[in-house]
Amino acid sequence: MKVERDLHMSRGDGESSYATNSRLQVCASSTAACTTTACKKLALNYSRTLLTRVLVPQEKSILKTRPVLHKAVAAAHASLSLAAGTMVVADLGCSSGPNTLLVVSEVLGAIAKQREELQCGQRPPVHVQFFLNDLPGNDFNLVFQSLEMFKKLAAKEKGESLPPYYVAGLPGSFYTRLFPDRSVHLFHSSYCLMWRSKAPEELSKGMVLNEGNMYIWETTPLSVVNLYRRQFQEDFLLFLKLRHSELVSGGKMVLTFLGRKNKNVLRGEVSCIYGLLSQALQSLVQQSRVEKEKLDSFNLPFYSPSVDEVKEVMKQSDLFDINHIELFESNWDPHDDLDGDLVLDNVQSGVNAAKCIRAVFEPLIMHHFGEHILHDLFEIFAQNVAKHLQKVKTKYPVIVLSLKARRAPKYPADGRCYSVFAQRQLM
Repeated sequence: MKVERDLHMSRGDGESSYATNSRLQVCASSTAACTTTACKKLALNYSRTLLTRVLVPQEKSILKTRPVLHKAVAAAHASLSLAAGTMVVADLGCSSGPNTLLVVSEVLGAIAKQREELQCGQRPPVHVQFFLNDLPGNDFNLVFQSLEMFKKLAAKEKGESLPPYYVAGLPGSFYTRLFPDRSVHLFHSSYCLMWRSKAPEELSKGMVLNEGNMYIWETTPLSVVNLYRRQFQEDFLLFLKLRHSELVSGGKMVLTFLGRKNKNVLRGEVSCIYGLLSQALQSLVQQSRVEKEKLDSFNLPFYSPSVDEVKEVMKQSDLFDINHIELFESNWDPHDDLDGDLVLDNVQSGVNAAKCIRAVFEPLIMHHFGEHILHDLFEIFAQNVAKHLQKVKTKYPVIVLSLKARRAPKYPADGRCYSVFAQRQLM
């Protein structure tokens, strides 16, 4: 598996696409469930729903992250000097669903609101440059096709309060440098940082270390758990270092990603749903439709950390101050907005959850196992999820993290010495 080639959401706007099945992050529908017809029109219409705020009110993700994002946007905007001509905002792992342009809409709305509250009518508005980043396999065409409609509706919705803004695509891994030093004011990333730069190398060297599993689950050896944890620590530390170099002094980051509430890694909530997907693959192995060796060599480049694990890496990096951190939960069924432990229809919830997972995993599974198993695999998976939800309603733990970059040290950490004149220390 090559992450930069194979890891992308299911493209287009068809029934199994990510654009149609990304309601876990945010839903652009006022009904309990999007219809197939409406979802197929999503590529042209989701910009309209973002601007008119037709959102399901119970959607926990948007309710939890919107205030945190608006606060970070306001702080970044307020910190700009009068001479600053542009505010640079980057959305890392933008994907191509309805939540892609939502970030643009939310940032513009927060800036417009702040200008109105501060009565900045006489001050020239700051220009906003957006960079939408994802891996090269992302369906950027779907995003770009929606921009013209988005711009027209933005101008109509926000009027004169709308700041001048520009949107560009930026393909590349966020585990590499993406921007020049000290050039970005705000980074945003939603439901991406649980993905690793690669699966632990030891799992891909031929020896079967995690038999029958694609990720951490009940039968996973502790040694494999430690490999996954180490990969998370290395990747997250690298991510923080890269972004700190690219952020202006005091720049902000708002990160939302799947985490873990259960302290027992082998019983993590996200691990559970991937364990059910592994069981579906095992069923196909028993039917001789999938080779056992294929399953044993399929290892996800993924890790859902606990809040304590996130804090530990933050402390190790010593590059950011934590303005806000919390964990909330979101139902497996993206169309289930009920709090509590009640599942009204476990069969339908199984189907809904399976569609959501398929939109994310279809490219990875298709590349490794072949396209011919997709329909039957996710049908069995939906049944597995339904049986699980009949026993217990399980939820995704989601970590929301708001960070502020600390000022750069006066001298480089590697001991090199530069002229204070060259560094403008005396100016």
